[in-house]
Amino acid sequence: MSNIVETLMEIPIDHERNVFGQFDEYVKKIEKTLNVTVISRDGNLKILGREQNTRQAKKVFEQLTELSRRGNTITEQQVNYTLSLSFEEKEQNVVEIDRDCICHTINGRPIKPKTLGQKQYVDQIRKNMIVFGLGPAGTGKTYLAMAMAITAFRNNEVSRIILTRPAIEAGEKLGFLPGDLQSKVDPYLRPLYDALYQIMGAESFAKNMEKGLIEVAPLAYMRGRTLDNAFIILDEAQNTTPAQMKMFLTRIGFGSKVIVTGDLSQKDLPSGARSGLDVALQVLKKVEGISFSQLTSKDVVRHPLVQKIVQAYDTYEKRQKPQKNTRRERER
Repeated sequence: MSNIVETLMEIPIDHERNVFGQFDEYVKKIEKTLNVTVISRDGNLKILGREQNTRQAKKVFEQLTELSRRGNTITEQQVNYTLSLSFEEKEQNVVEIDRDCICHTINGRPIKPKTLGQKQYVDQIRKNMIVFGLGPAGTGKTYLAMAMAITAFRNNEVSRIILTRPAIEAGEKLGFLPGDLQSKVDPYLRPLYDALYQIMGAESFAKNMEKGLIEVAPLAYMRGRTLDNAFIILDEAQNTTPAQMKMFLTRIGFGSKVIVTGDLSQKDLPSGARSGLDVALQVLKKVEGISFSQLTSKDVVRHPLVQKIVQAYDTYEKRQKPQKNTRRERER
């Protein structure tokens, strides 16, 4: 027991409930992860455990309290991420990330990067003309790009927004759907519409769409055009062919900014077809003015269960690769 130390700190009573979580669930998570005991009485917090662990726990509580002071409703994702940063050798602080507000949704909710990976991604978009945002589902790569596009549009940095994705079925055939061409491609573009409605509001979106200042279109519509002074987002880029990707990247004109987002683990291309995103990563990796932002399962900001699903698939796919290679060697 000689290794056990006691650390004291204060948490303002009006922030206690937010930081502790419902039924103290966040406190229990911190206790379990860092192997400490937390005792709270009238805004005073006593943390018991090994010196290193109590220091970590104190830092976690300080950061969560500061996030609460800044008007955040503390989420399980923030607690998990603050805990994971406490194990990093370099000093990392979630409060620094929280200071970067890109814009607000129509309901007044601030849109901010929530992880270091997301913060680096947003900073790269600010600095570079072309950014590739790569990573699994739920890392915010498309949503943050949309927020940056709308902010640039509102600040008159660009005169229009163009959002595009390849129209490839995710395992289902949609060709039999009734309606004109627009009706058939709308299901592919729905996630982009959803983000626009949430950030801009349906009315503002509809007005700008009518004026041609916002365009949501399948990638095939980009052929033969030069896109000047526009913020262009190519979503689901893992489903492009090498020819489509080259066609898209050579459309870019003066005063434009381009974000290409994709998840290399979720390709819906026909078997054996090469992804345009794979080729672009190899061809463009040394070209100045183009940057690549690699988001990981640590940057997933959806329900914590999504993070676990992404990690489980990562582990499974890594195990499958050696098996496939061994099979190929046998066939040779």
